Amino acid sequence: MILHAYLARRFVMTFAGVAVPLAVVVALIKLMNKLGDFPDRPLTDVLRIVALEMPWANYEILPLVVILASVALFLRLARSSELVVLRAAGRSALRGLMAPVAVTVVLGLLAVAVGNPIVAASSKRDHDLSNRFRGVETAALALSSEGLWMRQGDKDGQTVIFAERSSADLGTLHDPSFLEFAPDGTPARRISAATARLGAGAWQLRDVKIWTLDRGGNPEAGARRVAAMELPSDLTQDRILDSFGKPRYIPVWDLPAFIAQLEASGFSARRYATWYQSELARPLFLVALVLMAAAFTMGHVRGANVGLRVLGAVVVGFGLHYLRNFAQILGENGQIPVALAAWVPPVAALLLAIGLILHLEDG
Repeated sequence: MILHAYLARRFVMTFAGVAVPLAVVVALIKLMNKLGDFPDRPLTDVLRIVALEMPWANYEILPLVVILASVALFLRLARSSELVVLRAAGRSALRGLMAPVAVTVVLGLLAVAVGNPIVAASSKRDHDLSNRFRGVETAALALSSEGLWMRQGDKDGQTVIFAERSSADLGTLHDPSFLEFAPDGTPARRISAATARLGAGAWQLRDVKIWTLDRGGNPEAGARRVAAMELPSDLTQDRILDSFGKPRYIPVWDLPAFIAQLEASGFSARRYATWYQSELARPLFLVALVLMAAAFTMGHVRGANVGLRVLGAVVVGFGLHYLRNFAQILGENGQIPVALAAWVPPVAALLLAIGLILHLEDG
């Protein structure tokens, strides 16, 4: 127990020693980038954006921190001959890995359960604040059991859009209604259509009925029908999809309900489901990275071989990380099942790492 506590403490200290300098470097890089993106904004505004981006940046480099911390820990243990003493005492190297693995599991669970909601809140706020500084209006979009609600607008007024259903890419709305408001907030016109397709700078409406909402008048008496019309819009499909929020904008605790609501409304929730499963598998993947680093660096220190081992551990760790991201992209695109995309890379990496350790330790 004392040995495990000692190794766990060493790993936590090494992890902090790697994470803090990397976080400072990332913050400085982002500060330089944001000063270039917003040259006219006050420094306080730029610092706000950088502060909001840092939770996601640290969350994104967490696998790198785990790899480097594991390599540093096992190299120190090897150079101080503590691993030799551990083996001489009759303890297996695998037992020596229990403490770093346990710490990694705790870090991974905390990252998903606590860090993910923080990342979601800060990333969404950063997105909205950056758009506001750039003068870009964030398209408002909401889902309900009745259908889809959107809002578009400019200096001439706002338009609220409702559709019972839409295509998966949100490029075509079925049975939409457009309610136009004047700049003073009074309703000006209502438009309904059979379909509305979003084109370049306008909605292309088919089978349209238009009501003019004058005060004191009878809108139905003055209603007219047209076969087709265009309704100007500054929306694009990318902006509408972005209004749903990237998967990281939604806390992991809220994702199951959000996925169910998307699917009930007829939209594809594949990328959210893939992200959700990948987040659940994150602690397992971090454990695999620790074991992979151990497989390369737990051996005896032999001069020039140390550099090659460290390089091998980092390269393999990065390779596993990008393989996981590639599988996630395939899952989001529907080319492989969601569960396969999220769980196979970490499980395969874990089994590979355990196999390497058993081979190197026991032959």
